[in-house]
Amino acid sequence: MQNFNYSHHKGFSLIELFIALAVGLGLLAGVLSVFVSMKTTTKETSTYGELQENGRFALNVLSDDLLRQDFWGDYVGTFDLANLNNVTLGAPGNDCQGDGINNATFPVATGHFRTLWGETTAAANPMGCFATSAAAKVGSDILQLKRVVSTPVLPADISADNYYLITNISDGELFDGGATIPTVDNSQIWEYQHHVYYVTEQVQGTISVPVLMQGRLTNSMTFSPIIDGIELIRFMYGVDTTDDGIVNAFISANNMTEALWNNATNSNILAVKVFVLARSVLPDNKYTNNNTYQLGDLSFTPNDNFRRLLFSSTVTLFNARVDSWQ
Repeated sequence: MQNFNYSHHKGFSLIELFIALAVGLGLLAGVLSVFVSMKTTTKETSTYGELQENGRFALNVLSDDLLRQDFWGDYVGTFDLANLNNVTLGAPGNDCQGDGINNATFPVATGHFRTLWGETTAAANPMGCFATSAAAKVGSDILQLKRVVSTPVLPADISADNYYLITNISDGELFDGGATIPTVDNSQIWEYQHHVYYVTEQVQGTISVPVLMQGRLTNSMTFSPIIDGIELIRFMYGVDTTDDGIVNAFISANNMTEALWNNATNSNILAVKVFVLARSVLPDNKYTNNNTYQLGDLSFTPNDNFRRLLFSSTVTLFNARVDSWQ
Protein backbone atom coordinates (compact mmCIF):
# COMPACT_ATOMS: atom_id res chain seq x y z
CA MET A 1 0.00 0.00 0.00
CA GLN A 2 1.43 3.40 -1.10
CA ASN A 3 1.72 6.07 1.50
CA PHE A 4 0.89 9.68 0.60
CA ASN A 5 2.52 12.43 2.49
CA TYR A 6 0.13 15.39 2.74
CA SER A 7 1.48 18.82 3.61
CA HIS A 8 -0.54 21.76 4.80
CA HIS A 9 -0.59 24.84 2.43
CA LYS A 10 -1.21 28.13 4.13
CA GLY A 11 -2.65 31.30 2.45
CA PHE A 12 -1.54 34.92 3.00
CA SER A 13 -2.00 36.36 6.36
CA LEU A 14 -4.00 39.55 6.85
CA ILE A 15 -0.83 41.50 7.47
CA GLU A 16 0.73 40.20 4.25
CA LEU A 17 -2.40 41.20 2.31
CA PHE A 18 -2.26 44.73 3.71
CA ILE A 19 1.43 44.97 2.83
CA ALA A 20 0.73 43.76 -0.74
CA LEU A 21 -2.15 46.21 -1.11
CA ALA A 22 0.02 49.06 0.15
CA VAL A 23 2.80 48.18 -2.30
CA GLY A 24 0.27 47.88 -5.13
CA LEU A 25 -1.31 51.22 -4.30
CA GLY A 26 2.14 52.82 -4.21
CA LEU A 27 2.98 51.43 -7.62
CA LEU A 28 -0.41 52.54 -8.99
CA ALA A 29 0.08 56.03 -7.59
CA GLY A 30 3.50 56.21 -9.22
CA VAL A 31 2.10 55.12 -12.59
CA LEU A 32 -0.78 57.62 -12.32
CA SER A 33 1.65 60.39 -11.34
CA VAL A 34 3.79 59.67 -14.41
CA PHE A 35 0.67 59.59 -16.61
CA VAL A 36 -0.65 62.91 -15.27
CA SER A 37 2.78 64.49 -15.57
CA MET A 38 3.13 63.28 -19.18
CA LYS A 39 -0.38 64.52 -20.01
CA THR A 40 0.37 67.95 -18.50
CA THR A 41 3.69 68.17 -20.35
CA THR A 42 2.02 67.16 -23.61
CA LYS A 43 -0.67 69.84 -23.14
CA GLU A 44 1.91 72.52 -22.40
CA THR A 45 4.05 71.46 -25.37
CA SER A 46 1.01 71.53 -27.65
CA THR A 47 0.00 74.99 -26.37
CA TYR A 48 3.47 76.45 -26.89
CA GLY A 49 3.66 74.83 -30.31
CA GLU A 50 0.40 76.55 -31.27
CA LEU A 51 1.68 79.85 -29.88
CA GLN A 52 4.88 79.51 -31.91
CA GLU A 53 2.94 78.79 -35.10
CA ASN A 54 0.42 81.62 -34.66
CA GLY A 55 2.97 84.20 -33.53
CA ARG A 56 5.47 83.49 -36.30
CA PHE A 57 2.76 83.47 -38.94
CA ALA A 58 1.43 86.85 -37.75
CA LEU A 59 4.96 88.28 -37.65
CA ASN A 60 5.67 87.02 -41.18
CA VAL A 61 2.43 88.47 -42.60
CA LEU A 62 3.08 91.91 -41.10
CA SER A 63 6.79 91.94 -41.97
CA ASP A 64 6.27 90.82 -45.57
CA ASP A 65 3.64 93.51 -46.14
CA LEU A 66 5.85 96.20 -44.62
CA LEU A 67 8.77 95.12 -46.83
CA ARG A 68 6.62 95.91 -49.89
CA GLN A 69 5.06 99.09 -48.53
CA ASP A 70 5.32 102.09 -50.89
CA PHE A 71 6.18 99.91 -53.90
CA TRP A 72 4.70 101.47 -57.07
CA GLY A 73 5.91 99.25 -59.86
CA ASP A 74 7.96 101.13 -62.47
CA TYR A 75 6.99 104.56 -61.14
CA VAL A 76 9.76 106.72 -59.66
CA GLY A 77 9.08 109.53 -57.20
CA THR A 78 6.61 110.48 -54.54
CA PHE A 79 3.23 108.83 -54.94
CA ASP A 80 0.60 111.56 -54.75
CA LEU A 81 -1.98 113.17 -56.98
CA ALA A 82 0.31 116.01 -58.05
CA ASN A 83 2.74 113.55 -59.65
CA LEU A 84 0.14 111.31 -61.32
CA ASN A 85 -2.35 111.99 -64.04
CA ASN A 86 -4.92 114.13 -62.29
CA VAL A 87 -7.78 111.64 -62.27
CA THR A 88 -9.56 111.37 -58.93
CA LEU A 89 -11.28 108.08 -58.18
CA GLY A 90 -14.35 108.01 -56.00
CA ALA A 91 -13.84 106.41 -52.61
CA PRO A 92 -14.41 102.64 -52.53
CA GLY A 93 -17.16 101.16 -50.42
CA ASN A 94 -16.48 101.09 -46.67
CA ASP A 95 -13.40 103.27 -47.12
CA CYS A 96 -10.90 103.38 -44.24
CA GLN A 97 -9.84 106.91 -43.28
CA GLY A 98 -6.77 107.19 -41.10
CA ASP A 99 -5.68 110.24 -39.20
CA GLY A 100 -4.58 113.23 -41.29
CA ILE A 101 -5.91 115.20 -44.24
CA ASN A 102 -4.94 112.78 -47.03
CA ASN A 103 -5.07 109.30 -45.54
CA ALA A 104 -7.88 107.33 -47.17
CA THR A 105 -7.58 104.67 -49.88
CA PHE A 106 -6.78 107.02 -52.77
CA PRO A 107 -4.73 110.23 -52.86
CA VAL A 108 -6.49 113.58 -52.98
CA ALA A 109 -5.16 116.97 -54.02
CA THR A 110 -4.72 118.40 -50.52
CA GLY A 111 -1.94 117.32 -48.18
CA HIS A 112 0.70 114.59 -48.24
CA PHE A 113 -0.67 111.15 -49.18
CA ARG A 114 0.17 108.75 -46.35
CA THR A 115 1.19 105.35 -47.67
CA LEU A 116 2.17 104.22 -44.15
CA TRP A 117 0.34 105.12 -40.97
CA GLY A 118 -0.59 103.67 -37.62
CA GLU A 119 -2.05 104.49 -34.25
CA THR A 120 -2.56 102.97 -30.81
CA THR A 121 -6.27 102.25 -30.60
CA ALA A 122 -8.34 104.29 -28.19
CA ALA A 123 -11.78 103.65 -29.73
CA ALA A 124 -13.75 100.78 -31.23
CA ASN A 125 -13.85 102.14 -34.80
CA PRO A 126 -11.23 104.86 -35.26
CA MET A 127 -11.06 104.54 -39.07
CA GLY A 128 -14.78 104.37 -39.75
CA CYS A 129 -14.62 100.98 -41.50
CA PHE A 130 -14.60 98.37 -38.71
CA ALA A 131 -17.74 96.32 -38.14
CA THR A 132 -19.53 96.66 -34.81
CA SER A 133 -19.07 92.91 -34.32
CA ALA A 134 -15.30 93.27 -34.83
CA ALA A 135 -14.41 96.35 -32.80
CA ALA A 136 -10.74 97.28 -32.42
CA LYS A 137 -9.04 96.18 -29.20
CA VAL A 138 -8.18 99.27 -27.18
CA GLY A 139 -4.46 99.49 -26.42
CA SER A 140 -3.33 97.48 -29.44
CA ASP A 141 -2.04 99.14 -32.64
CA ILE A 142 -3.53 99.65 -36.07
CA LEU A 143 -1.30 99.46 -39.14
CA GLN A 144 -2.34 100.90 -42.51
CA LEU A 145 -0.25 100.67 -45.67
CA LYS A 146 -0.67 101.17 -49.40
CA ARG A 147 1.26 99.77 -52.37
CA VAL A 148 0.82 97.76 -55.54
CA VAL A 149 1.03 93.99 -55.74
CA SER A 150 4.52 92.97 -56.81
CA THR A 151 3.63 91.15 -60.05
CA PRO A 152 2.39 93.11 -63.11
CA VAL A 153 -1.05 92.28 -64.50
CA LEU A 154 -1.87 91.65 -68.16
CA PRO A 155 -4.85 93.61 -69.56
CA ALA A 156 -6.74 90.37 -70.11
CA ASP A 157 -6.43 89.52 -66.40
CA ILE A 158 -7.87 92.77 -65.04
CA SER A 159 -10.84 92.24 -62.70
CA ALA A 160 -13.75 94.64 -62.28
CA ASP A 161 -13.54 93.93 -58.54
CA ASN A 162 -10.12 95.57 -58.12
CA TYR A 163 -8.32 98.87 -58.67
CA TYR A 164 -5.09 99.25 -60.66
CA LEU A 165 -2.16 101.54 -61.33
CA ILE A 166 -0.87 101.84 -64.89
CA THR A 167 2.55 103.45 -64.90
CA ASN A 168 5.94 103.96 -66.48
CA ILE A 169 8.93 105.51 -64.70
CA SER A 170 7.59 109.07 -64.80
CA ASP A 171 3.84 108.93 -65.29
CA GLY A 172 0.93 106.93 -63.94
CA GLU A 173 -2.78 106.77 -63.37
CA LEU A 174 -5.07 104.92 -60.97
CA PHE A 175 -8.18 103.35 -62.48
CA ASP A 176 -11.12 101.11 -61.66
CA GLY A 177 -10.83 97.60 -63.10
CA GLY A 178 -14.34 97.94 -64.50
CA ALA A 179 -13.43 101.06 -66.51
CA THR A 180 -11.46 101.62 -69.71
CA ILE A 181 -7.70 101.16 -69.28
CA PRO A 182 -5.99 104.57 -69.49
CA THR A 183 -3.25 105.14 -72.06
CA VAL A 184 0.26 105.54 -70.65
CA ASP A 185 3.24 105.01 -72.96
CA ASN A 186 5.65 102.13 -72.25
CA SER A 187 3.67 101.15 -69.18
CA GLN A 188 2.76 98.15 -67.08
CA ILE A 189 -0.34 97.53 -64.98
CA TRP A 190 -0.24 96.69 -61.27
CA GLU A 191 -3.03 95.83 -58.82
CA TYR A 192 -3.45 98.62 -56.28
CA GLN A 193 -3.73 97.50 -52.67
CA HIS A 194 -4.70 99.04 -49.34
CA HIS A 195 -4.21 96.89 -46.22
CA VAL A 196 -5.27 97.54 -42.64
CA TYR A 197 -4.31 95.33 -39.67
CA TYR A 198 -5.75 95.42 -36.16
CA VAL A 199 -6.75 93.14 -33.25
CA THR A 200 -10.32 92.41 -32.22
CA GLU A 201 -11.95 90.15 -29.61
CA GLN A 202 -14.34 87.41 -30.77
CA VAL A 203 -16.50 85.29 -28.49
CA GLN A 204 -16.05 81.55 -29.06
CA GLY A 205 -18.34 79.67 -26.67
CA THR A 206 -17.74 81.15 -23.23
CA ILE A 207 -14.27 82.50 -24.04
CA SER A 208 -13.21 85.78 -25.67
CA VAL A 209 -10.47 85.06 -28.20
CA PRO A 210 -8.19 87.80 -29.60
CA VAL A 211 -7.94 87.70 -33.39
CA LEU A 212 -5.71 89.49 -35.91
CA MET A 213 -7.85 91.09 -38.62
CA GLN A 214 -6.79 92.10 -42.13
CA GLY A 215 -8.62 94.67 -44.23
CA ARG A 216 -8.10 94.32 -47.96
CA LEU A 217 -9.21 96.46 -50.89
CA THR A 218 -11.37 94.96 -53.61
CA ASN A 219 -14.20 97.19 -54.85
CA SER A 220 -14.64 97.99 -51.14
CA MET A 221 -12.63 97.50 -47.96
CA THR A 222 -13.44 94.04 -46.61
CA PHE A 223 -12.15 92.52 -43.37
CA SER A 224 -11.50 88.94 -42.37
CA PRO A 225 -9.83 87.22 -39.41
CA ILE A 226 -6.49 85.72 -40.38
CA ILE A 227 -4.97 84.39 -37.12
CA ASP A 228 -6.50 83.45 -33.76
CA GLY A 229 -4.72 84.10 -30.50
CA ILE A 230 -2.95 87.37 -31.40
CA GLU A 231 -3.55 89.58 -28.38
CA LEU A 232 -1.47 92.67 -29.13
CA ILE A 233 0.40 94.12 -32.07
CA ARG A 234 2.64 97.15 -31.70
CA PHE A 235 4.89 99.07 -34.06
CA MET A 236 7.84 101.35 -33.39
CA TYR A 237 8.70 103.54 -36.38
CA GLY A 238 12.38 104.07 -37.13
CA VAL A 239 12.74 107.72 -38.12
CA ASP A 240 15.65 109.46 -39.83
CA THR A 241 15.41 113.11 -38.76
CA THR A 242 18.70 114.28 -40.29
CA ASP A 243 18.20 112.94 -43.84
CA ASP A 244 21.42 110.90 -43.73
CA GLY A 245 19.83 107.47 -44.24
CA ILE A 246 20.31 106.40 -40.60
CA VAL A 247 17.53 105.82 -38.09
CA ASN A 248 17.84 108.31 -35.23
CA ALA A 249 15.01 106.99 -33.06
CA PHE A 250 12.24 104.39 -32.90
CA ILE A 251 8.96 106.09 -32.03
CA SER A 252 5.59 104.55 -31.15
CA ALA A 253 2.53 105.50 -33.20
CA ASN A 254 0.98 107.66 -30.48
CA ASN A 255 4.20 109.71 -30.29
CA MET A 256 4.59 110.26 -34.04
CA THR A 257 3.97 113.82 -35.24
CA GLU A 258 2.23 115.07 -38.38
CA ALA A 259 5.60 116.03 -39.87
CA LEU A 260 7.04 112.54 -39.28
CA TRP A 261 4.05 110.78 -40.82
CA ASN A 262 4.20 113.12 -43.79
CA ASN A 263 7.93 112.52 -44.38
CA ALA A 264 8.42 116.27 -44.17
CA THR A 265 11.75 117.97 -44.88
CA ASN A 266 14.73 116.05 -43.50
CA SER A 267 12.64 113.17 -42.11
CA ASN A 268 11.88 109.69 -43.39
CA ILE A 269 10.48 106.51 -41.86
CA LEU A 270 13.19 103.99 -42.74
CA ALA A 271 12.32 100.97 -40.59
CA VAL A 272 9.62 99.50 -38.37
CA LYS A 273 10.00 97.34 -35.28
CA VAL A 274 7.13 94.83 -35.16
CA PHE A 275 5.95 93.27 -31.90
CA VAL A 276 3.39 90.45 -31.78
CA LEU A 277 2.06 88.98 -28.52
CA ALA A 278 0.45 85.57 -29.05
CA ARG A 279 -1.94 84.20 -26.39
CA SER A 280 -3.32 80.70 -25.91
CA VAL A 281 -6.95 80.34 -26.92
CA LEU A 282 -7.89 78.39 -23.76
CA PRO A 283 -6.87 79.20 -20.18
CA ASP A 284 -4.90 76.79 -17.97
CA ASN A 285 -6.28 77.06 -14.44
CA LYS A 286 -3.14 75.39 -13.05
CA TYR A 287 -0.99 78.19 -14.45
CA THR A 288 -0.82 81.85 -13.46
CA ASN A 289 0.83 84.27 -15.86
CA ASN A 290 2.46 87.16 -14.00
CA ASN A 291 5.13 87.76 -16.64
CA THR A 292 5.80 91.25 -17.96
CA TYR A 293 5.99 91.52 -21.74
CA GLN A 294 7.83 94.49 -23.27
CA LEU A 295 6.46 95.58 -26.65
CA GLY A 296 8.69 98.51 -27.52
CA ASP A 297 7.77 101.23 -25.04
CA LEU A 298 4.68 99.31 -23.85
CA SER A 299 4.83 97.03 -20.79
CA PHE A 300 2.06 94.46 -20.36
CA THR A 301 1.52 92.24 -17.27
CA PRO A 302 -1.61 90.08 -17.70
CA ASN A 303 -2.05 88.30 -14.30
CA ASP A 304 -4.36 85.61 -15.66
CA ASN A 305 -4.32 81.91 -16.66
CA PHE A 306 -3.33 82.23 -20.33
CA ARG A 307 0.07 81.30 -21.72
CA ARG A 308 1.80 83.76 -24.05
CA LEU A 309 4.83 84.20 -26.29
CA LEU A 310 6.25 87.49 -27.55
CA PHE A 311 7.70 87.84 -31.05
CA SER A 312 9.54 90.77 -32.57
CA SER A 313 11.37 91.74 -35.74
CA THR A 314 12.81 94.87 -37.32
CA VAL A 315 11.79 95.51 -40.93
CA THR A 316 13.82 97.80 -43.18
CA LEU A 317 11.58 99.80 -45.53
CA PHE A 318 13.63 99.43 -48.69
CA ASN A 319 11.28 101.64 -50.71
CA ALA A 320 11.54 104.58 -48.29
CA ARG A 321 14.57 106.16 -49.98
CA VAL A 322 14.55 104.41 -53.35
CA ASP A 323 14.92 106.57 -56.46
CA SER A 324 14.14 103.77 -58.89
CA TRP A 325 13.23 100.08 -58.89
CA GLN A 326 14.95 97.53 -61.10
